[in-house]
Amino acid sequence: MIKISDLTKKFGSNVSLDKVNIEFNKNESIALMGANGAGKTTLIRSILGYYHPDSGEVLINGLNPVKDRVKVLQNVSFVPQLPPPIKLSLDELMQYIGIGASVDKELIMYYANEMKLDIKANLNKSFFKLSGGMKQKMLIAISLAKNSDIIIYDEPTANLDPKARDDFYRLLKQNENEKVLLFVTHRLEEVKDLVNRQVYMDLGGITSDERL
Repeated sequence: MIKISDLTKKFGSNVSLDKVNIEFNKNESIALMGANGAGKTTLIRSILGYYHPDSGEVLINGLNPVKDRVKVLQNVSFVPQLPPPIKLSLDELMQYIGIGASVDKELIMYYANEMKLDIKANLNKSFFKLSGGMKQKMLIAISLAKNSDIIIYDEPTANLDPKARDDFYRLLKQNENEKVLLFVTHRLEEVKDLVNRQVYMDLGGITSDERL
């Protein structure tokens, strides 16, 4: 589903990705790990089509995420470590996602409820003004409701309390079939029961790729 071939990305004289070759396929749950500056964020942004490679290629279900970005992102969900500064109310946000990505509002509300986010009590509240944990729960609910082939979580449990983490893990286990789940994380212990593959990066390359 994700095929990366000889991917190189530079920022000035700094080589962020150095001829990276890796594939992520259906029914894989991957922990992507490495120190800050290892290249993890650059790799994710290249998969999402944010960055143009200097050389090499990224293909998502056979499509180029830069040239075919709209089609690619129809089948990808991404939850960033830092929630975006969205000024819409939760109700407006769900309407926007419903129209833009054909996501069922009732399904978002279902997953929000499963994450113990009282969405009805906060419908008219700005997403921007929610607590970090509430924002994270809302974004997770949207990512699950979208039912994408590929779901990427960047430090997904950073703002979640232990109970919310348990809810998150439970929901992921129910939604992992036929998908690629990619977790960018510094804390393997938090996702070790979810993943079947561990990939380590350092200095812009893959240093270890272990299937469990």
